[in-house]
Amino acid sequence: MGECNMEDLPLPALYEQARKIHTTAMESGADQEFVRKGCEALEKCEDMINKLGLFSANETKEDISTTNLKYSLVPFYLAELTEKIAQDDRIQILKASQAKLKEFISFCEAMELVPEEELESYMQGATKSVADQRARKIARFKRQRAAESKLLEIKEQKERRGRSTKAAALSTPVEAGEEEVLDDDGEEEREAWLTTISLAICKALDLLEMLKKEEEMLSAIKERQSKDGDKEFSQDVLDERAKKAEAWHRDSAARARFTKPSQPITCATFAQDVLEGRANVSQAHDHKHQPLIFGPASLVNGSLTSERERMAAKVFQPSYRMPTMSIEEAGLREMEIMNKWQERNAKLMEEANSSWYKDKKSGPAEEDEEDDDAAQEKARAWDDWKDENPRGAGNKKLTPCG
Repeated sequence: MGECNMEDLPLPALYEQARKIHTTAMESGADQEFVRKGCEALEKCEDMINKLGLFSANETKEDISTTNLKYSLVPFYLAELTEKIAQDDRIQILKASQAKLKEFISFCEAMELVPEEELESYMQGATKSVADQRARKIARFKRQRAAESKLLEIKEQKERRGRSTKAAALSTPVEAGEEEVLDDDGEEEREAWLTTISLAICKALDLLEMLKKEEEMLSAIKERQSKDGDKEFSQDVLDERAKKAEAWHRDSAARARFTKPSQPITCATFAQDVLEGRANVSQAHDHKHQPLIFGPASLVNGSLTSERERMAAKVFQPSYRMPTMSIEEAGLREMEIMNKWQERNAKLMEEANSSWYKDKKSGPAEEDEEDDDAAQEKARAWDDWKDENPRGAGNKKLTPCG
């Protein structure tokens, strides 16, 4: 887009070209030359709007025609593109962008498009409490989402109407129906531009608050640099960072010998011994069943000589514990356990059938039988005595009638 073309273009074509540049620059990071061309196009639009006198100070949104509503967005687009310009003096860019945003908000205020709560906070400069500020931001976010949904709905309705118009073109057109469609298109277009302006107001208020905070931060830094001196301030910061980095490297080198982690236990048998207290972690363990190492073929087949190679070989490891023996080895281990158990049982049976065991068992049995006979005789003697001396027989002599 050259300067000669910009001079020759009419306002509608120039506005559409500037709007396309703005959309491209906001959606993707465009180069500075592209952004500056967009700013020049928007500035040219402003000059043409002022020369033509499209807007008046005493007009509201009802007095502005639908065709001219879109030109009210020129200051907002120019403010967003101006903020994207990269320049050494960032504060001047922020001030220029804020001036265009304030101009856009003032124009929307005159058109009665700014909500009352936003207008009050904008006029006061800042809210009294954090709760008020949070409530205002939430309400603004809801309005922004509602505007975006409304624009999407209008776009879908327009596409559906276009498809139905093409389908109805095959039949006989009706003049009254065409007039109704034209009226609907005009109302829909006006509603779309008013919704776009409301969405731009929400974005402008957010951008204005952000630019104010950035300007305050840059002004504070610039004031400190002016007091301490640019060279001294920057050199002190660099020296302090260099000292911190050197001290960190020295401490890390000194701690490297003591902070090296110990080798992990890779043998399940030794790990079980450590858990059950039969061995210590510090003990050297030489086991036969090394777990399989999963990794690149060059590392698995080759010898792991360096710490880097060992760490790389341990990258692709299974998430479960690998077996320490094969199925055949486990079967042989169980057979060995069973053989020992059978040998022990055979030994116990042999001891049970030996003569000294039977002799040992016979002695106590005879004594028990003798004890049983004595107890039986004693019980019979007691029964005989009770028969000879019935209960209460000795007390009859003490009674008077006895």
